Amino acid sequence: MDTPRKVPVSILTGFLGSGKTTLLNRILSEEHGKRIAVIENEYGEVGIDQALVINADEEIFEMSNGCICCTVRGDLIRVLGNLMKRRDKFDYVLVETTGLADPGPVAQTFFMDDEIREEFSIDGIVTLVDAAHIEQQLGRSDESTEQIAFADVLVLNKTDLVNGEALDRLEARLRDMNRMARVVRSERANVSVDTVLNLGAFDLDQVLERRPTFLEPEYPFEWTGVYSLDIGRYELDLADGPDPAMSLVVVSDQGTDDAALRESAEWCVRRYAEPAEIIRPGEKIPVGKHVNLQLNSPGRKSFFLEVDTPVRVGLYAEHSAEEFDLQLTNAEGATIRQEVERTWVAQHEHDDEVGSIAIERDGDVDPKMLDAWIGELLSERGVDIFRMKGFISLAGESHRFVFQGVHMLFDGQPDRPWGDSPRRNQLVFIGRNLDEQSMRQGFEACLI
Repeated sequence: MDTPRKVPVSILTGFLGSGKTTLLNRILSEEHGKRIAVIENEYGEVGIDQALVINADEEIFEMSNGCICCTVRGDLIRVLGNLMKRRDKFDYVLVETTGLADPGPVAQTFFMDDEIREEFSIDGIVTLVDAAHIEQQLGRSDESTEQIAFADVLVLNKTDLVNGEALDRLEARLRDMNRMARVVRSERANVSVDTVLNLGAFDLDQVLERRPTFLEPEYPFEWTGVYSLDIGRYELDLADGPDPAMSLVVVSDQGTDDAALRESAEWCVRRYAEPAEIIRPGEKIPVGKHVNLQLNSPGRKSFFLEVDTPVRVGLYAEHSAEEFDLQLTNAEGATIRQEVERTWVAQHEHDDEVGSIAIERDGDVDPKMLDAWIGELLSERGVDIFRMKGFISLAGESHRFVFQGVHMLFDGQPDRPWGDSPRRNQLVFIGRNLDEQSMRQGFEACLI
């Protein structure tokens, strides 16, 4: 007999006035064809037309569109238990928290209670963000910060009240705080039900498909172009761009596969940490050094490279080639096309406290060492770790191990077989004042 499928659960949170009530009204009143059980902290806040209620018990209200609405005046576990008596009436659960709530304890419920864990699984945490007021809220409210840090999806609501430039800045700040989340913009919480349901938010494969650079480390450069050059002199020509200068490192003997690009990228990180040599138009660009190309004069600017022996070089540039219309030409004026082009996740400023760490390493992990490391990490820093998820290649196991966690609670289970896929470990942590270097070293010590 097949094991019954767990009921997926989405947790809906957001600060006061962010639009949760509007979204819940949409879910409970629109004909979307889904059978959803909505658990609402205070039923009166939702304001559902009583004509939509076709059956009502003490806490559970069945809606004419197939939804079920529950009030939470007491224990969430008790309400979930009552819901399971009507298991044939719904396929999905949506839990809404109060505007001043930390979503952590709600999420922890689905880890702590054995019976609940057997029946339900968290599909994702959705946070509504008031685009017009979130900047002020982040400055004075720990709850709004934690709501953003816990999210798998951030619904940036009330976008009609903020101009496009301010929205872009705000979205960039949200991404700094939570690399894990997908950002969706909306007006009046007008998003489809599929935005908050069936997220597959704990499936890193889906996240990586949505954003291939999700687990990329951050670099002090954004773009690499690889060029094959014969002996001779070459001009590097740039137009006006977003900055009056651009940092660059030219790497010699550059390989073209991903492993070679990553190896050179790590080497360039160390070069970028060194003081840059100022290079003005008409001057030679040295190979293997951090340089700063001066671009503050009007019109296009040219710099030159000298090649003594045929070589393949990589340009690791602070900005993309398109931003400065970067062109490389030979002595005859012919344009040299890059063999390979690569974009990196550019380094950016983080909020002082809340941030995210992504760890990606090939190879197998010793299960005992991993268990000891996770145990020590959570006992020492679990309060500061809001969310974590990922998958791990355990030595001797044919299936990858998928895990997720909230604060000091950790849960994991075998997933699909590795098959021919490369055995790779990918982990994401979101929290406050996390020591990235220490965490990376701790995990790497678990590798065999």
